[in-house]
Formats: sequence, structure tokens, C-alpha cells
Amino acid sequence: MAENDTGLKPKTTTKPKLERPKLYKVILVNDDYTPREFVIMVLKAVFHMSEETGYRMMLTAHKMGVCVIVVCARDIAESKAKEATDLGKEAGFPLMFTTEPEE
Repeated sequence: MAENDTGLKPKTTTKPKLERPKLYKVILVNDDYTPREFVIMVLKAVFHMSEETGYRMMLTAHKMGVCVIVVCARDIAESKAKEATDLGKEAGFPLMFTTEPEE
């Protein structure tokens, strides 16, 4: 009887290379009407910042015109920006947060 010459080769599997999702910045835009205390309260409530960190972010936006609050995935950034902006609208203030891709 002849021996079966069946060579066993391990299957090679190729894993698709997954790209990391692009990150987005949530930006606080300064305005001259929203009280500082309200901005800090929103930063604490929506972005879970401490009083001191919220104060520094608010002051940076006040001096520079804008301030990057957080960098995260797009869906999280957009929902946080909308939630924070909506809090301002509900209170009657023109508080505005925007999102843009990080470069």
C-alpha cells in the first residue's frame, strides 16, 4: 500500500487592519451674555469637570474666544456638545459648543 502524501498546511488568516476612529474636539465658544457661573455649572454637569478645571476652561474661552474642552470619538463629541448647548438654550443663554475633527 502506498502512503498518502497529504501535507497539512496551517490556514493563513488575514485580519483586516482596523483604523482607529477619528477624534473630534468639543469647543466652547465665548459669548458676552452667558454668566461665568452658568458656564462652569454646565462644564461640571456635562463634562464631569471639577470646579477649578471648569473655571480654567471658562476663563481660557473668555480670553482666547474659544477653548477645546475635550477630544473624543465623533458621536460622543456631538452628543456632549448638543447636550451642553441645549442646557444654555433652556436657561435662555446663547451658550454654544461646537465640534470639529482633530488634525
